[in-house]
Amino acid sequence: MSDTKTIRIPVNGMTCAACQARVQRTLQKQPGVADASVNLMMNDATIRFDPSATTPEQLVSVIRDTGYGAELVAANASPMAEQDARDARADAEFRDLRTKAVASGLIGAAMMLFMLPLVAQLVLTVGVMAWAGRHFYVRAWLALRHRATDMNTLISLGTGAAFVYSLLATIRPEFFTSRGVAANVYYDSVVIIIAFILFGNMFEARAKTRTASALRALANLQPKLARVMREDREFELPVEQVVVGDVVLVRPGERVSVDGDVVFGESAVDESMLTGESMPVLKHVGDRAIGGTMNGTGAFRLRATTLGNDSVLAQIVTLMRDAQGSRAPIQALADRISSVFVPVVMSIAVLTFVAWYVASDSAPAVRAFAAAISVLIIACPCAMGLAVPTAVMVATGKGAALGVLIKGGEALQRAGDVTTIVLDKTGTVTEGRPTVTDIVLSSSSAFANQHTASDLLSLVASLETLSQHPVADAIVQHARDQGVAVQTPQEFASVSGRGAYGVIDGFAVTVGNAALMNDYAVNVAPLHVDAERLAGLGRTPMFVAIDGALAGMIAVADPIKASSRAAIDRLKSLGLSVVMLTGDNAQTAQAIARDAGIDHVVAGVLPAGKVAEIRRLQHAGAVVAMVGDGVNDAPALAQADVGMAIGSGSDVAVEAGDVVLMRGDLQSAADAIVLSRRTMRTIKQNLFWAFIYNVVGIPIAAGVLYPAFGVLLSPVIASAAMAFSSVSVVSNSLRLRGARIGA
Repeated sequence: MSDTKTIRIPVNGMTCAACQARVQRTLQKQPGVADASVNLMMNDATIRFDPSATTPEQLVSVIRDTGYGAELVAANASPMAEQDARDARADAEFRDLRTKAVASGLIGAAMMLFMLPLVAQLVLTVGVMAWAGRHFYVRAWLALRHRATDMNTLISLGTGAAFVYSLLATIRPEFFTSRGVAANVYYDSVVIIIAFILFGNMFEARAKTRTASALRALANLQPKLARVMREDREFELPVEQVVVGDVVLVRPGERVSVDGDVVFGESAVDESMLTGESMPVLKHVGDRAIGGTMNGTGAFRLRATTLGNDSVLAQIVTLMRDAQGSRAPIQALADRISSVFVPVVMSIAVLTFVAWYVASDSAPAVRAFAAAISVLIIACPCAMGLAVPTAVMVATGKGAALGVLIKGGEALQRAGDVTTIVLDKTGTVTEGRPTVTDIVLSSSSAFANQHTASDLLSLVASLETLSQHPVADAIVQHARDQGVAVQTPQEFASVSGRGAYGVIDGFAVTVGNAALMNDYAVNVAPLHVDAERLAGLGRTPMFVAIDGALAGMIAVADPIKASSRAAIDRLKSLGLSVVMLTGDNAQTAQAIARDAGIDHVVAGVLPAGKVAEIRRLQHAGAVVAMVGDGVNDAPALAQADVGMAIGSGSDVAVEAGDVVLMRGDLQSAADAIVLSRRTMRTIKQNLFWAFIYNVVGIPIAAGVLYPAFGVLLSPVIASAAMAFSSVSVVSNSLRLRGARIGA
């Protein structure tokens, strides 16, 4: 199946791991389906299929045949529109469950509190089963047709057996009394059990919407309207009608409606939805503004560039949705247990009935019946199905709020196992752009006796305005930042690999390395010691000659990010070994590493060399995370156990990385690792309580405590305990939302 397509189909009505597994197995058996993954929390199925062998419509029909709702997403729907539709379905499901749960609960309470005639109880019970509980029985029947079992099977068997027993006691009471057994009825138990299960489902549905709150918040950032200038007139249009090249107006206090480049005006923009960083970013003409970010007090215009599904916000929502719908490897443990759980529980229920019927000294049938129903009801595997995906959903949402986009449950789990973190230098540890650090005048220079450092900077910056080198850009920018005058050279020539020379305001200016100075017979000895000192600090010194004589020196460096030292100390405190890999020379690399607090440095390596070093670390037993810019570091990011790509507004969906660090600082890498460890701890807690609940609950429901303590669970209490187990697992996962992750 080389020519396959992938489709995501929303599925509703799944309530447990067995439901999820049944839909997934059924899809995987279909002709033309290469792979299918069904997610209980996201309520969807991701299917990779051969379009020549099956169609999306047929796949929807297959899901519906298993007893669950399914529908296709509208063609070309944006991720934000898909999320709106998902939210609408979730709200509708919650309201439906709430109505049925409350109505069933009130009816059950009335049946328990008031001595209603048996016929009235029978009618009310039939009504509740046919209306509020109908989906349990329909899905159980469809599962039976597919030779499968799930939570609905357990509920249907338990409540169905209680109803049949009560019906027989109503129409043929002598069948029981003639055998010395009271003709008891369990109509109220049937109704209360259905009510409790519906309440549990209702709370789960509400909790699911809370776990998806981060995704919903992102989707809601997209403004519905944009102010567009066309033909010198202002139009207010739906954002879907904006086209590339349109000039869009952004007023103070508004959200930026689309991605684009600023063409007029300036303002400070809050980009915390992208980066997690609360400080606004000043936008000038030529800067990029991102749709969904919040404008400050200024006004500006931008030219629309990327729209619709290509916009940064749409990419983030897609990344988040895919991550929350993915499966962590630890999910396989819950899946394996769930696959055999229901048949095992049914067998235990049968053995419980037989044991009580044989051993009970009074009313054996009644006690056997009640114990068997309790086993069926209490053993619902909902908690196991929710244990992993709830934690993954909450964790990925928490990560997004921190500016850390995690591409799935597998990456989330692996990040917590990292023992060594490898850092690229440029743009990761350092700012990634040269900056003027030092201006030194030569004390023996006639120029220095009559001029200041600003005068020297003015001449050099003026010369460099015609150069294309990044270092030249740094010098020109520094001059402008300092308010130093920059002129246009009267003459200019570039010497490849050495520097440049020209004439500015009557001065002959030469800027470059020692080799260029030697070509012009300029003696650099007076500044040799300073040059060596600056080079030892990882800076690049450039000599400046004025009218053929050494006048001074300007040093440029790629400075360490302000947060790097603290972040690297934090990574070490997490027990990680920190390594810096760079293609730069050893002297510069060592200087940067020393300032950043990095002990292990590998310098002078090309991309292939970075991959080789990561493999060497892996062969030595290390679990390696690589942090890089996602472009020239792509091979190393792919080789690492966890690739962490430094993201930006223009490349949010860096394909090489498993994790995208939107803030672009190393504190985000530490946040990702801490979040992973907290999440895995939460998942293990969830699985422990889900398993222990059944390990303890099933024997108690079966009656093992009755001989010694007289303790025997009623089916009603069992149903309440089952609902509580699922809600407790989801609530435990939701604690991650308030966890302190950042430094």
